[in-house]
Amino acid sequence: MAFRDEDERDNIAEWAPKTTIGKQVKSGQITSVEQIFESGKPIKEVQVIDMLLPNLEDKVIEIASVQRMTKNNRRQKYRATVIMGDRNGHVGIGVGKDVEAKPAIQTAIRNAKQNIISVNLGCGSWECNCGTKHTTPLSTRAKCGSAQIILRPAPRGVGLAASATVRSVLELAGVKDMWTFARGRTRDKYNMALATFNALKSLNEMKNVEMIKA
Repeated sequence: MAFRDEDERDNIAEWAPKTTIGKQVKSGQITSVEQIFESGKPIKEVQVIDMLLPNLEDKVIEIASVQRMTKNNRRQKYRATVIMGDRNGHVGIGVGKDVEAKPAIQTAIRNAKQNIISVNLGCGSWECNCGTKHTTPLSTRAKCGSAQIILRPAPRGVGLAASATVRSVLELAGVKDMWTFARGRTRDKYNMALATFNALKSLNEMKNVEMIKA
């Protein structure tokens, strides 16, 4: 089930931006999230994403109970991990903690919006030369904790050969075909999701041959 922070979406019209990025988005000077990524400035207001990416979907992949010892007693909270994406080259992961599950999810959604990245899609499989953006243009790998993930472009029609957690990240990012290889503690959903996110994020730091030719 998807949990939307409806109050923030309903109040976009009444939103009074406090940051320079927010003011430029509200005035129409910035019309795409890629313009913000190119500037290198952080997104500190979630309404920026609500306006520029109105078709985002969210998926809760884990709600875990976490505990912390204090001088008086043991405090227990819920930790929610949420993935957000528009299935068209944008994805984000957020984490939120609270004494109740729903506020933790809402915090995670806001955190995911602030962590949205642009995913470099293409056709990087040597078995496929369709030229469409159905997978990634290059192979990549990343790790988070003990979890490691390797992403390799697959030909069109293969689908997502991945676990449920990795598949959720790739689907919301807009990836349709991909070979994946996981190592380490793969049952840790948070680390696996973040490792996949980092692997997709690293594509933005690589030079794509197709982009150079263009």
